[in-house]
Amino acid sequence: MAFKSQTFKDPLLSRVVAKISRYIRATKLGVAYFRWAHRGERSFECPICGYHGPFVTLSAVYGERLYAECPQCGALERHRLLSLVLDDVAKGFSFQGKAILHFAPEAFFRRRFMALTKNYRTSDLVMMGVDMRADLSDLAIDDSSVDVLFASYILQYIKDDLLAMREIRRVLRPGGFSVLPVTIVSDETVEYPEPNLDESGGHVRAPGMDYFDRFCEIFSRVDLYRSSSYSERFQTYVYEDRSQWPTKEMPLRRPSVGVRHEEIVPICWR
Repeated sequence: MAFKSQTFKDPLLSRVVAKISRYIRATKLGVAYFRWAHRGERSFECPICGYHGPFVTLSAVYGERLYAECPQCGALERHRLLSLVLDDVAKGFSFQGKAILHFAPEAFFRRRFMALTKNYRTSDLVMMGVDMRADLSDLAIDDSSVDVLFASYILQYIKDDLLAMREIRRVLRPGGFSVLPVTIVSDETVEYPEPNLDESGGHVRAPGMDYFDRFCEIFSRVDLYRSSSYSERFQTYVYEDRSQWPTKEMPLRRPSVGVRHEEIVPICWR
């Protein structure tokens, strides 16, 4: 299949090749060629950039991930779901002028937030071009000073995640909320004795459906938005075979049945 993302044993090489491929594919000529090369395949719609057509199949050490990436903007299943969730939340919450703190900022959401408010800050421990270096477990931020805290797929890297959640709740203003999705890859959460560097550079757990109970311990209300809440034309599911888990690279993950898995976004209210 043309324009399929390739994975190499060296994770750094894989990331570099993926970025180069994504850059080439996202050009007008690249998008046009991708549509032509994949003509006749299943088509989808990206709610972030408006692209219509086939999506990119990604390859990983454990197999293919079908219909994963928008060829035009690079949004993955999780990003498309997050965009749809933000649209729904905006029906009852005005983002205009609000104080927004965005961790590990994705470019397309950064642009979206910057268009909504001048009180927008970004943070990451290693990423260049952010406004601040802040640790979610120890935020040097005043109490009740943030309306929206966006930390997408970060808590699976933090050992003391409950401490991080308490810090997030502390800095939120009453009526504010945090967006705190994690990758659900198990029926029950599995805690690792040490970070697994083969899992996206250092996961400390494999979150399960029970992980959302932790949010309920800290926040006053938790709303869960699922892939099944939205039209399949946006393709917000993860299509991958998890029955072969655990693997050498992921020895503590448990096998899961099926090849289509829901993504879930928790909106955690102060």
